[in-house]
Amino acid sequence: MNKSEINYIQLLALHVGLAVVLFFIPFLSKIYALLIAVIGVYYIISKNNQNNEVFYVSAYLVGAEVFLRMTGGNLNNEYVKTIVSLLMLLGFVLSGFSKNSIVYWLYFLLLIPGIIVTMSNQNLDLEIRKAITFNISGPVCLGLSALYCYQRKITYNQLHNGLIFLGLPIVSTLTYLLLYNPSVREVVTGTQSNFATSGGFGPNQVATILGIGMFVFFCQLVFLSKSKRMMLLNGFLLVTCSYRAIVTFSRGGVISGVAMIVCVILATYFLANTSGKRKVSWIVFVTGILALSIWTYSVIQTSGLIAKRYANQDAAGRVKEDRLGGREQILGTELELFKENPIMGVGVGMGKSYRGEMLGEEVATHNEMTRLLAEHGMFGVLILLILLVTPIILYVLNYQNIYFFSFYFFWLLTINHAAMRIAAPAFVYALTLLKLVIEPAPKVQQEEVQEG
Repeated sequence: MNKSEINYIQLLALHVGLAVVLFFIPFLSKIYALLIAVIGVYYIISKNNQNNEVFYVSAYLVGAEVFLRMTGGNLNNEYVKTIVSLLMLLGFVLSGFSKNSIVYWLYFLLLIPGIIVTMSNQNLDLEIRKAITFNISGPVCLGLSALYCYQRKITYNQLHNGLIFLGLPIVSTLTYLLLYNPSVREVVTGTQSNFATSGGFGPNQVATILGIGMFVFFCQLVFLSKSKRMMLLNGFLLVTCSYRAIVTFSRGGVISGVAMIVCVILATYFLANTSGKRKVSWIVFVTGILALSIWTYSVIQTSGLIAKRYANQDAAGRVKEDRLGGREQILGTELELFKENPIMGVGVGMGKSYRGEMLGEEVATHNEMTRLLAEHGMFGVLILLILLVTPIILYVLNYQNIYFFSFYFFWLLTINHAAMRIAAPAFVYALTLLKLVIEPAPKVQQEEVQEG
């Protein structure tokens, strides 16, 4: 094994050990959360962000968020989004941002009217203030991350390193899940989202982060595994991530992870030469066999209930009228609020209160797109246009980025089933704006080519 492989294995082992320690001594999780921020800031400043250290630290925080929440390490629900936002600001100070990123300054301006509408509410109380923070922290994190990443030059090697930073704490999440619930068969009794298989935390968020893990370790397996040992290790992590994501019984994260993998396979195929296309075809075949095996094992372990879940059936096999777990009603209220308040919207965080009147129950949104329409009105429409169109325009100018559609569709799918409860969609969206550059060959190698 070379040095990089040894370091990779040591880091994985460290994060397995970390999960074991925090499982038995959970109060240390808060110290862990603080250390990530403190050491991260020191690391960035000491390196003066010369190699996009802000990107690495932010990726690690995003990967760790669900693990921190599981173990009680988050100081508050917006902790990771807040720290990532502050790190992006630090990145501006140390290495600036693109002058062409004016579209995301416009994005920030478009967020303001919705806040003003809420602040002008005569019944403004502590709960509404919390609702503003809850609903605006994700968009702010996205905006600052977008400003930092906008056309920022980054090499494929740096991007792959960032994906490793993203994946390391997901290994801790996996380990914690196995300790919390070693036997899936014993706790699965129905087709609803399962908290027992999700470490006692929200299955939607757990499946979302494991979906990212599926993508990260698939890329590690396909693009960076140079030896059989590394192929087996990354293959094991891919299989474990996939299986544990499936048995959360939360479909959104699994579908997002599969979509990311499909996108990177297609992008690689279309950019490859004839020989490369043959290799990709072989990868597709092996991946298909692997996927079928994981699914079959999941069906066996859940006594067929997971198949009923994806067929939208209850445990008795009856088709459910509600295909999206209650989300249709929420979506309907938000579209209705947009029709009634098409210009200014009802105000940031006010959708939940209005749903209390319309449905008799205050329920948080699962869909960021309809939330923007309901709470921001026409300003929300403009925000969505900026978010949807800008990455596509940049991709046309930098089409060799094989990860673009993986990042883009992860963001798009995730905000439609999990809104922006965690920092992952905000951060991953910003990665679509990076400008990937091909690293020049070493000077000695260039001279040899010229002599030849």
